[in-house]
Amino acid sequence: MRRTSFALAILIACVTPLFAQTERPAEPQKYEHGPDSNPVAGVPEGTVTRHSWTSKIFDGTVRDYYVYVPATYDATRPTAVMVFQDGHAYVNKTGEFRVPVVFDNLIHKQELPPIIGIFIDPGHRGESLPKVRWEANNRSVEYDTLSDQYSKLILDEILPEVGKTHNLTKDPGQRAICGASSGGICAWTVAWERPDAFRKVLSHIGSFTNIKGGHDYQAKIRKTTRKPIRVFLQDGDHDLNNQHGNWWLANLEMESSLQFAKYDLKTDWGHGAHNGNHGGVILPDSLRWLWRKNDGPYKFDNEILAFEEADKNSPPPSQSILFAGARVSGCGHRLRKIFRSILFLIVDSVVRCSRITSFSPTGL
Repeated sequence: MRRTSFALAILIACVTPLFAQTERPAEPQKYEHGPDSNPVAGVPEGTVTRHSWTSKIFDGTVRDYYVYVPATYDATRPTAVMVFQDGHAYVNKTGEFRVPVVFDNLIHKQELPPIIGIFIDPGHRGESLPKVRWEANNRSVEYDTLSDQYSKLILDEILPEVGKTHNLTKDPGQRAICGASSGGICAWTVAWERPDAFRKVLSHIGSFTNIKGGHDYQAKIRKTTRKPIRVFLQDGDHDLNNQHGNWWLANLEMESSLQFAKYDLKTDWGHGAHNGNHGGVILPDSLRWLWRKNDGPYKFDNEILAFEEADKNSPPPSQSILFAGARVSGCGHRLRKIFRSILFLIVDSVVRCSRITSFSPTGL
């Protein structure tokens, strides 16, 4: 009996910390950037240029956009493209995302192909742009509306303009799109409406809530034939909860719908708030997964790499990654219940065995 009690105590001591890791902390967690998010000596730096644009798709709006060109850019070959919404936040080398720095490091290590980054700010109606670019007055119209209008801004205006001076690929598998908050749902909408143009999506703290009907995607995804889109979702359990909905729950619903429809999916759930900290810290790993190949590092000697579309008969399983001990898996709250059930069964079995072995020396 003493031996059984000791084993039970050890079991409980080992499993209890596992549960504690998944609990929602009282305050949002602060994540720290890794080496791939900081400049590295000897790594060639790409160039970033700033431009202005007056749109006809969103008539009367003006905006800035930025173009990152990697040091390894070869003008003789079509180059992969990644478009970022709220471009000012992603192009900032000292902010949370630091995309030019991350691109420099990962492209140099051949963990990404050479990518031209296009960072687009939201449109604004007025004589001058707001100092705080998040306050552009056409942002929600462009980002939260479920239509193909914003995709036309990218495909009919911005990409052709950038393409005048850069050799951009037209391969949808070599085009990715990314955004945060309303920019996150916007990135998904562009790929959803135009999978012939974009097939990689990275969403940070995506606003899949009822700002302008975004909560409908949870049902649309389930009822629509799967589209050839690879998607990475990030969010934290301290995200917003307001009249439009609960961001954390909405992202979990997106995960469930995408899993049901068998999309090529990975999620990273943490304890962050409605900001770019968590998404920025995991950006290098997010990009590695989004642009991954199954046969080793990228090689550029002969041709631009083609998109690896998932086998429709054997769709890839969704994936979830563990980050900084913040959770058991991508949906820690659900898995915690499973672990508790398993623990109960183990404890119950141990107790039953102890009762049987201590009843009689003969077992009668």
